[in-house]
Amino acid sequence: MKALQICIVTTSDLMYDQRLSRISKSLEGAGFHVSFFSRSKHGQIANAQQNIIVKAIFKKSFLFYLEFNIRLFVKLVFRKWDIVYSSDADTLLAAALANLLKRKKLIFDAHEYFEESPEIVDKPFVQWVWESICRFGIPKASLCLTVSKSLADALSKKYKVSFLTIRNLPEKQKSIPRSISINNIIWYQGVLNIGRGLEQMISAMVHLPEFEFHLAGEGDLSNNLRKIVEDLGLYERVKFLGWKHPNELHELASNAYIGINLLDGFSSNYYHSLANKTFDYIQAGLPSIHMDFPEYRDLKKHYGATHLIPDLSEASIIAAIKQMQDPIFHAQLKQECLAASQILIWQEEEKLLVGALENM
Repeated sequence: MKALQICIVTTSDLMYDQRLSRISKSLEGAGFHVSFFSRSKHGQIANAQQNIIVKAIFKKSFLFYLEFNIRLFVKLVFRKWDIVYSSDADTLLAAALANLLKRKKLIFDAHEYFEESPEIVDKPFVQWVWESICRFGIPKASLCLTVSKSLADALSKKYKVSFLTIRNLPEKQKSIPRSISINNIIWYQGVLNIGRGLEQMISAMVHLPEFEFHLAGEGDLSNNLRKIVEDLGLYERVKFLGWKHPNELHELASNAYIGINLLDGFSSNYYHSLANKTFDYIQAGLPSIHMDFPEYRDLKKHYGATHLIPDLSEASIIAAIKQMQDPIFHAQLKQECLAASQILIWQEEEKLLVGALENM
């Protein structure tokens, strides 16, 4: 039987998108032929057959997404494929229109609650446009995926379509540090964007002189965060590491003392989130601090490994870090991380993905 051609379309940088890297590897392993359409300039994912660059004149704002989808639609129309895989709402319009024209199959993968993301919740017209795109494209998909159960429930209720949860679990690492960390590094990996508690964490560092705060990533807040660090005189204890390859992140996280994933609950996108960094921290044996939101509450209930805080106040952040300085408490969380790291792995989660595609 001829292998089906899956075309994954995305605006993300393939060098750093671990979810798409794992998904493409799993699909190739299951016998599908995978290709990408992206704006990435860093070359193709190693296990994909081909990465076709969709060039755009505009680099940001709504004009970028409009231009990208127009160019993507044209490329999809003149390309042979059996399944088009839309990675998030910002590629859904082109994918759904091309699928409607070619009468093939569409997969929609909601990496987040896109129309509720903090960058657009205060922009009613922009939010309405994205919601309209979702209402047009989602019902046309043969399979809808997302990253957490609570988000799957929210999207299913809103769009009257069933969503399958495929969590952003990491691949099992060959070696996981089992000694107790003795350094003083508070660790964050991911995009430096609004609503992620980074300003509060930096401000809290004034009251945590025994710690350093290391950030791996860049984003819309990069310059503002650096300005806060300068204003507070924390440049010796707050280190911006820039983007790091996924292979480097595991080692860096393994050598930290506390990981953080702080989020503002005003965004439904964040409230329903289950960030991949959560599982990366667990795989690295790194005790971490998260918000008391549904997914993180459920994770703690089943596996421990994390410490939850009720809000983003400096007082809550400082109290949590002080508590994690207790060597007995920290050691317990670390042992829970090590136990969970054997279970929460992509090698198990991919079975759900491959099974769903084979039964489409």
